[in-house]
Amino acid sequence: MMEPMARWEPDARGRLVAAALELYAQRGYEETTVAEIAARAGLTERTFFRHFADKREVLFAGAGELQQELVRALESAPVSLSAFDAVANAVQSIAKGFEERREFARRRQRVIAENAELQERERIKLASLATALAGALRERGIADPAAALAGEIGIAVFRVAFERWLDEKNRRDFARVIRDSFDDVKALANATAAPSRS
Repeated sequence: MMEPMARWEPDARGRLVAAALELYAQRGYEETTVAEIAARAGLTERTFFRHFADKREVLFAGAGELQQELVRALESAPVSLSAFDAVANAVQSIAKGFEERREFARRRQRVIAENAELQERERIKLASLATALAGALRERGIADPAAALAGEIGIAVFRVAFERWLDEKNRRDFARVIRDSFDDVKALANATAAPSRS
């Protein structure tokens, strides 16, 4: 006897993410269950676990793709660029993918800001991005500590720029905020390097 065909579930992943964010905002992350997320999305718990390991990972589903995109952008940067400029270009290159999801990003960050476990998971994600950038720089022939420092600085700038971009008062696009943030780092480094006038 033939097994029944699996039911086609259009954009199940997207529906689960949207349902989870709604419930986290309404009831809180801790109080929301996987069963409730699946039910809100009109799907089964089994479908949920085909897409996510647990309810936390709903908020970090794109981390792997983001890392790959950053590394690809860094690998394709002109070899003439310094480590700092190559990282700046790579970070700026991912901005476009965020632009149409600003409101989603704001809602996601509000959920993370209210939960220590999620904040720790976000820090782990950012640390992984910095490590990946440093590794790609080493592949370009940049030795440590320069490779590690450039990777860490790049992700620190990304994090600060992301927070600035999400600010309700901000009207600039993400690429511009990232560019301005890297310029701020350069200006700070130049000011620090300037001789004192004592």
